[in-house]
Amino acid sequence: MQTTVVDHPLARQALTTLRDVDTDRTRFRHAMDDLAGLLVYEATRSLRTEVVRVTTPLAETEGLKVAEPPIIVPILRAGLGLLGGVLRVLPDAPTGFIGVARNEETLQPEPYMNSVPADLGGRDALVLDPMLATGGSLIHACSLLRDRNPGRLTCVCVLAAPEGVTALERSGLADELVVASVDHHLNEVAYIVPGLGDAGDRLYGTA
Repeated sequence: MQTTVVDHPLARQALTTLRDVDTDRTRFRHAMDDLAGLLVYEATRSLRTEVVRVTTPLAETEGLKVAEPPIIVPILRAGLGLLGGVLRVLPDAPTGFIGVARNEETLQPEPYMNSVPADLGGRDALVLDPMLATGGSLIHACSLLRDRNPGRLTCVCVLAAPEGVTALERSGLADELVVASVDHHLNEVAYIVPGLGDAGDRLYGTA
């Protein structure tokens, strides 16, 4: 598995806003959206393209277009915070949803929704999950996708813990991980440190 850490200054600035405990919900959502756009640029470098001919005001020339946009698969609910920024640059991409909740006692993923097509027909997939902590939710989603005939499978995360990166790599399910930062460690309740807290709660609240 290839791991790409996006350390662009604008990505680091958005991540700093996300980490700050004083960032309110509106600013948190905007920063997540901004960062999603930066991450997806890196995550789509391997997209299949095709050559097209276009006519400029001066001459005919050669260009390219994306041959087939990937399916975008946010892991509910926090993955929705990345979806808008991704669709802004891939507006024609189809979207499927996988719902996974973490059992706070066992720390294991508990699936509750899946709207991904049964056969992806070799289409590439971008899996969106802001926090790669233990890796349970992301590995579950990637396992489900691998059973549905995908092409290249790329995971897009805001933060990752070393433990989660190792677990995802050992699973052999993902081709690439694109992340803004690999943080220090997981604490005793499997939260990423220094992290940014609970991404879902900070995006949507707890009600």
